[in-house]
Amino acid sequence: MSETILITGVGKRLGFALAQRLLLDGYKVLGTYRSDYPQLQRLRENGADLQHVDFYQQKSLEGFLNYVSQEYKTLRAIIHNASDWKPENKKDPAENAPQIMSQMMTIHATVPYLVNLALKDHLMSGNKTSDIIHISDYVAEKGSKKHIAYAASKAALNNLTLSFSAMLAPKVKVNTISPALLKFNEHDDEIYKTKALQKALIPTEAGFDEVIDGINFLLTSNYMTGRTLHLDGGRHLK
Repeated sequence: MSETILITGVGKRLGFALAQRLLLDGYKVLGTYRSDYPQLQRLRENGADLQHVDFYQQKSLEGFLNYVSQEYKTLRAIIHNASDWKPENKKDPAENAPQIMSQMMTIHATVPYLVNLALKDHLMSGNKTSDIIHISDYVAEKGSKKHIAYAASKAALNNLTLSFSAMLAPKVKVNTISPALLKFNEHDDEIYKTKALQKALIPTEAGFDEVIDGINFLLTSNYMTGRTLHLDGGRHLK
């Protein structure tokens, strides 16, 4: 019987690519999405169990956790990929600050915190070691002038790795992957692309496979927990 991996945020980009790869690798994928993109049908056709969840709504999160508890006995891993990227108001950062901070902390810290607590027994009940992997961001350590709340919430997520790794060891390994630039969006212009690439010692897009390979490393590792895997092209040395 296939082992089940829960991935939050499989609608597009990294989450979608990761779900595809894990399905090909023989895992059962339990995924959440907020917007039902047409491409999700490909995941469903390959056996993924996809659940619509709005993590900004407490009842939606509670309903999802109840569903998982009823439908699944064990989980091989939980990968927290669901994310949002909302900037402060450029002209008056204080104008929407309470809302932005609340949303960023909800999606990047509160939800992983509640999901880990609610499903820890599912991770502990299997015969093998299991994993929690938090997908963070390079700015959690550097900060961001334009995305202050986002950076702070990702730093909170990094701290959850420390606490849950100590709480759940040795049965559950808990680690962070902290990437910088993975892939540009279609609407990014050439000026932005050039500026972004110049921030790293390795001036290129890492690609989703870089993170997926890192996730596979963590899933197969027998000795890594409470750590962050940095995939940032050497930005810290620029």
